[in-house]
Amino acid sequence: MDILKVIVTDILGDAAFLVGLFALVGLVLQKKAFPDVFAGTVKTIVGFLIFGVGAAAAVATLGNFQTLFSEGFGIDGVLPISEGVTALALTSFGTQTAIIMVIGLLANLLVARLTPMKYVFLTGQHNLFFSAILAIVLSASGASDLVTVVVGGLLLGFFAAFFPWLCRNAMPKVTGTDDIGIGHYVTIGYAFSSWLGGKVGDPAKSTENIKLPKSLGFFRDYVASIALTMIVFFYIATVAAGKGVTDELAGGTNWLVFPLIQALTFAAAVYIIITGVRMFLGEIVPAFLGISEKVVPGVRPALDCPAVFPYAPTAVIVGFLTSYAAGLVMMGLYIGLGWTVIIPVAIPYFFIGGTAAVFGNATGGWKGAVAGSAIVGVLISLGPQLIYPIMDSVGLEGSSFPETDFTAVGWPLYQVLQLGTGVGIAITFAAVAAIAAVVFGIDRREKSRRAVASEGAAQ
Repeated sequence: MDILKVIVTDILGDAAFLVGLFALVGLVLQKKAFPDVFAGTVKTIVGFLIFGVGAAAAVATLGNFQTLFSEGFGIDGVLPISEGVTALALTSFGTQTAIIMVIGLLANLLVARLTPMKYVFLTGQHNLFFSAILAIVLSASGASDLVTVVVGGLLLGFFAAFFPWLCRNAMPKVTGTDDIGIGHYVTIGYAFSSWLGGKVGDPAKSTENIKLPKSLGFFRDYVASIALTMIVFFYIATVAAGKGVTDELAGGTNWLVFPLIQALTFAAAVYIIITGVRMFLGEIVPAFLGISEKVVPGVRPALDCPAVFPYAPTAVIVGFLTSYAAGLVMMGLYIGLGWTVIIPVAIPYFFIGGTAAVFGNATGGWKGAVAGSAIVGVLISLGPQLIYPIMDSVGLEGSSFPETDFTAVGWPLYQVLQLGTGVGIAITFAAVAAIAAVVFGIDRREKSRRAVASEGAAQ
């Protein structure tokens, strides 16, 4: 079992190795020569590792910002960050989480093979997070270990295909192609942001085409605009926290120089992230032709949210700022109501809020970016509020999951299981069957419309 944990957490739970594995399989199935297989696999992994280096730097700098902000404004509460709560969960539910993930990966391939949801979820760490919340919810409801891993694995496999499918129409509006899907469990938020953007704005008025005064022309350079934004945010938090707190983080660097270095480091991290994404996308999509043709016809890789960053890098920073502001408003509301205080952690707000803005921008320009990321900022604050009592009930205090899709599955699952394990599981799989039936129905209608449109074009 320890070996299984290592395989799941260190290999399958590592997104770089997971996408590299799929690239390897795809290239082998295409009968590519060894040099091509080796180069394609390595470049896919290296591209993702480059992204990981950038992400780690971003996480570190945003972590420092979070400390300065919390200390400066004297706010304590729940920090909704999946990495943290998953690490806690693995100490108590490690075996269940590991087996759920293995079953889920296999079930994902089966669902992609048998249904119109032709997506394989390649964001390994997010599957690990989803496995953790399923293990927590099922265990907290009194389910046996066997029931927990079987039910959890089957649910993971189904939703790993369903949630990317949910954004099947939104994703091509961002990328211009349906070659890839979004593999980030906030797809309810992203799909809504895309829909809302079309209602409130004009895609021609993109964040990337905003006309700025000549003196502000550098804002068109996303590295410069991100750097300036983060400099302002860091200095506000630093001044609020004071010299003593900042000195503890700065490690000998002058306390007024430290925020400048951190802000510029964050800008560099974003540049690294986008560079890595471009590299692995250039390899993973062609490699997937092998899996598409040989194993699961028509399959698409569902990739992590930074895959969309290069399409609207200015929207990313707009989304971060807007969603974070929404999170601060929600935090103030919780304080006023006397509820559990959900502190808006900068890390998920950057990745989630930024991605929501890219989707909103694709359909509604800058108005869509602002509106979509604002709503998603509210959703990723409400979600942790709903599911935190479940975390607390199993001793996982102080943290929660911000992802909308986790809440959409985990909270209802916990509620129906309170009716009894057998009844709850029956209701759960009835709901899954109903969702699948709707998917098949929508797929038939969409195919019929495409056929009619094709006939009309031919005439």
